[in-house]
Amino acid sequence: MRRLEPGERVDLTDGAGLLAECEVIAARPGSGELDLAVLARRLEPAPACGVTVVQAMLKGDRGELAVELMTEVGVDTIIPWPAERCVARWRPDREDKALSRWRSSAREAAKQSRRSRFPEITEPQRTADMLARVAGAELALLLDPQAATALTAVPLPGAGEIVVVVGPEGGVSPRESAELTAAGALQAKLGPSVLRGSTAGAVAAALVLSGCGRWELPAPGLWAPALADHQAHGERLRLAPGDGEATVFFVRKLGPGLMVLPASEVTPALATAAGSA
Repeated sequence: MRRLEPGERVDLTDGAGLLAECEVIAARPGSGELDLAVLARRLEPAPACGVTVVQAMLKGDRGELAVELMTEVGVDTIIPWPAERCVARWRPDREDKALSRWRSSAREAAKQSRRSRFPEITEPQRTADMLARVAGAELALLLDPQAATALTAVPLPGAGEIVVVVGPEGGVSPRESAELTAAGALQAKLGPSVLRGSTAGAVAAALVLSGCGRWELPAPGLWAPALADHQAHGERLRLAPGDGEATVFFVRKLGPGLMVLPASEVTPALATAAGSA
């Protein structure tokens, strides 16, 4: 965490759309704690058009790079895929560690890019497991440099899930291509050049997000209806040291002490009661 001084701005989020715009009122470098005053609080609605990328596993740290770039672009869900031609394989005894690295990369990239909604990194799914998702999507795209249709020429829906399948460096096998196409995936190419597996997903997602309107200037977020006006009730937020995850804490001053509530525990009734205390 960089050193912050009183008067500087800080945004806090629970990663699920709730965003608190705050100002530092006290900083204690020794303990790593900040006292924050809530300036505004809003709830960003879930997008009407969700983008899921099925990302083939990549060797080295290219998988984490792919996740980082896709998170910064705005992908909602990333599914690790052990495709037939993947050089990299997550051994059963190391799968949890590898998945943790992907999720850590997504969390850090989401904070860096100031996303109020963090992407979901699912458990790995084999081809047979994700066919139902491809079939149920509003649109499914299988990236293929040999495809006759350019991704930019594909009509994009304004709502529903769009699934983008990104193969490994060696490409998608004929069997996988046939199964995904039979499930409803449309083969599409990005352009005249062939991108690496670590960058293709982010480029494809950027085109899709732009085409379905996700990259337009966002509408103002919704004020969280369950929470009272902080100015009227003197609420504060405290960011305590931990594992680096951004978590919103709603703090109400009660005499000489403080009541600290994680965002997940704030219900309409509880917020009303705290506001009238």
